[in-house]
Amino acid sequence: MAAHHLDAFLGYLANVRQCSPHTLESYACSIQQFVAYLGRTWGAEHAYDFARVDYPVLRRYAAQLSRSAYERSSIGTKLAGLRAFFRYLVREHVLAYNVVELLPGPKQPKRLPKVFDHEEIEKLVVQPSPETPLGQRDRAILETFYATGMRVGELVGLDAGDVELAARTARVLGKRRKERTVLFGEPAAAALRSYLGQGREALAAQRRGVPESALFLSKTGRRLTTGAVRDLVRKHLLAAAAGHGRSPHAFRHTFATHLLDAGADLRAVQELLGHASLNSTQVYTHVSTARLKRAYEGAHPLARLEGPTGGE
Repeated sequence: MAAHHLDAFLGYLANVRQCSPHTLESYACSIQQFVAYLGRTWGAEHAYDFARVDYPVLRRYAAQLSRSAYERSSIGTKLAGLRAFFRYLVREHVLAYNVVELLPGPKQPKRLPKVFDHEEIEKLVVQPSPETPLGQRDRAILETFYATGMRVGELVGLDAGDVELAARTARVLGKRRKERTVLFGEPAAAALRSYLGQGREALAAQRRGVPESALFLSKTGRRLTTGAVRDLVRKHLLAAAAGHGRSPHAFRHTFATHLLDAGADLRAVQELLGHASLNSTQVYTHVSTARLKRAYEGAHPLARLEGPTGGE
């Protein structure tokens, strides 16, 4: 079995499934790591002989990953990449069945998403200077993240024409190029209005030639990258002392959690987030429940009292 099947699979993910570059890189690394393992086990000439892969081979591979001190989440990601690749090989009639489906992923610890509280958000969004083009841009980015819950890739993909300030809506292209409309309130609208009226024009003037259609521009007048957005968010997080290890995705978690805390319908939150499945949205109900429990235990006079130890 030749290596070209891997190239064909990655092409399928990019062109048909329209997966993100991050997903493509993750799947490619997972499969190449498995190929390297097969090469060490069977010899380089059989490294791509996926038809020989059986359940015991997969169990030994998973055990080696575990011994290599990978976290369970990383092992799960690597096995998910293999599972998708073997599913593709079955669909293309290269293999008769997907043996990776037989291998259960490692049990993952339940981790609730990290969210900002209201005070942290208020402190964070005022970090950028309103007097400079970059400060106006950054303020608009932070406000937009919190107001809409959009992903980083969705934010950098926005064009200036996608935003309707009067209606306070934006057209977003999500995963698998699924389009949805997101809403935002007056604070985000004011920040965007200031940026579009001043900051964006100044940044756009730095680029010569064909004008850039992107909403959020770099200091050279080009579309911002996801890495640049992560860096600027990290910078303002540090300045606001708003928590270590948080990323732009924390705004998405916060958006959903704050909506549910305020009584929003779960399916409405699902639509706003662009989740294909309600299961992806339900994790935020656990976050809201945990926050309610902490509030109850901190405020109710009997919440921390021990129950009776005996009776008559």
